[in-house]
Amino acid sequence: MHRAAPAQHPFRLRTPQGPGRALAARLLGLLLAALLAFGGAAPPALAAEAAELTALELTRDEDGLYINFAVDVELSHAVEDALAKGVPLFFLAEAQVFRDRWYWRDRRVADAVRVWRVVYQPLTTSYRVTFGGLTQTYASRAEAIAAISRGTRWKIAEPGQIEEGRHYVEFSYRLDTTLLPRPMQIGVGGQPEWQLSLKRTVRLN
Repeated sequence: MHRAAPAQHPFRLRTPQGPGRALAARLLGLLLAALLAFGGAAPPALAAEAAELTALELTRDEDGLYINFAVDVELSHAVEDALAKGVPLFFLAEAQVFRDRWYWRDRRVADAVRVWRVVYQPLTTSYRVTFGGLTQTYASRAEAIAAISRGTRWKIAEPGQIEEGRHYVEFSYRLDTTLLPRPMQIGVGGQPEWQLSLKRTVRLN
């Protein structure tokens, strides 16, 4: 009388034998190594994190409302390369003043904007910064970036624009890619290396 073979579990994986077993073990090892490589790799740094607000202060007197700010800017490799090739870069700072309204959306009472244009001059190996019709030349990129990343006693509202009530200021700073040459706007659209920006809100006491 022959003994019946034990039933196989329908969901049990059968381990390959012989050469097949060695091949399966090797493939499993490669798969685990790939998962560890992708899972443990650090994500690339985004250019949007390369701008840090180091100072932001509001002052108010009889002449109006002023803001002082300083931004620590670090350009990505792609932006540095474009600047070195003579592509003009535009940096924009904006300060919007709002008044609280409990019954409706907060009212914007003032809006001030500053735009800087930075371009590299290969013949003189210098950097030219244009702001409000004024142009100044700097010997190094670091000096040029320092000039466009801070503002002192920037007037953002007239005395009559600050009414009774509570107010706050929304400050933003960014690399404005909408002012780049049009062919470049298509190429850099959505690329993280070109997304350099920050935004903060501060209350007016």
